[in-house]
Amino acid sequence: MEPMKPMEPMRSMKPMEPMKGSEPWWPQELGQPLTSGGQNGMRYAFFPDKQRLLVETDGKLATYDSGDHRISGVSQSNGRAPSFTTQDGDVNVNDLKVVD
Repeated sequence: MEPMKPMEPMRSMKPMEPMKGSEPWWPQELGQPLTSGGQNGMRYAFFPDKQRLLVETDGKLATYDSGDHRISGVSQSNGRAPSFTTQDGDVNVNDLKVVD
């Protein structure tokens, strides 16, 4: 039987690469949204300086004029159009003007 060979010293590990964030799904000219989120196949991003709300549902993007609304959240119920929480209460997305 052959004698055991000495163990090799541990080698240092390669440093981990930082995680890459996901790429924004909104046009870059809008900047960073004040708030964004998503649920149930829908996502949104709100840009108060541009008065724009972007809503993507099942891959289709719509842009809305948010006017003076300050959007801070969203709610959906039973497949109905989403409502957004604002400083003046909830606003249904169908009550906002669609823009190009």
